[in-house]
Amino acid sequence: MRKVMIVFFALLAILLMTMPAYAQGGSAPAPTNWVPVASGFGIAIAAGLAGLGQGKVGAAACEAMARNPAARPAIQVALILGLAFIESLVLFTLVIIFAKVV
Repeated sequence: MRKVMIVFFALLAILLMTMPAYAQGGSAPAPTNWVPVASGFGIAIAAGLAGLGQGKVGAAACEAMARNPAARPAIQVALILGLAFIESLVLFTLVIIFAKVV
């Protein structure tokens, strides 16, 4: 085990000494702005997962109303409130993305 550690640290030392050699050179290419790309992925993930969540909420509400029709008003209020909360998360994501990109 000791020989493996010696070889590992020797290799690490060699790699660290060669790093300045790679630092010499011409100008670096212009950095790419990844914020718009990441923002597109972020809103896509947020909207997709919100759609799945809203589907589950709607299915559960329909099933609950089918089992107990007398509780329809309470279930409907909870359904609308839950859908509003889920949609607000997507809208918050959209606001944050606009704040980051612009």
